[in-house]
Amino acid sequence: MSSQTPIDRLVAGFRGFHALYYEQRPERIRDLVEVGQKPKILMIACSDSRVDPAIVTNAEPGELFIVRNVANLVPPYMPDGNYHSTSAALEFAVRDLKVEHIVVLGHSRCGGIRAFMDASSGRSSEREFIGPWVSICHCAGGKTDSDEVERGAIKGSINNLMTFPWVRERVEAGTLSLHGWWFKIETGNLWELDEETGEYEQRV
Repeated sequence: MSSQTPIDRLVAGFRGFHALYYEQRPERIRDLVEVGQKPKILMIACSDSRVDPAIVTNAEPGELFIVRNVANLVPPYMPDGNYHSTSAALEFAVRDLKVEHIVVLGHSRCGGIRAFMDASSGRSSEREFIGPWVSICHCAGGKTDSDEVERGAIKGSINNLMTFPWVRERVEAGTLSLHGWWFKIETGNLWELDEETGEYEQRV
């Protein structure tokens, strides 16, 4: 029986990463160090361990600027001096890195959405932070199908993105595009929100 711990597994993976990008293909990292990061895409994804954006998109180092939080939510614009991690990352990506695309990547079987649905049904939780956070997707309430609520929450986050004045300005200028994606873990399929119809179309 192997005595390898979960941390040992990660260190071994890091060795593989080092071998690929620092020994076999050092030019990629060299460019990122000397020139700096210039990602074209901001990915707002869930913290769920099953949905790693870089893995599911087969992205290269420096290709994605990633924000991960519970249920891949975007809060509304609220510059009140409090702590706003997702909004801070969004601001940096849009105003400093000048990304050209923002993708909100949701997924099936989302625990954060389940917590929201439980709270909406009156089932109490002993958690201190999750409930207030997932209440952001209140616009997706009223549905009993979790897939529908997950997709509705993505739409809500797209709408919330437009409350940020410097996001709206660039979207209206045609220099920034917003995308809503929903990944079905069970089948590996990807669905994309059609901005005009408001419906999801299968892409993969």
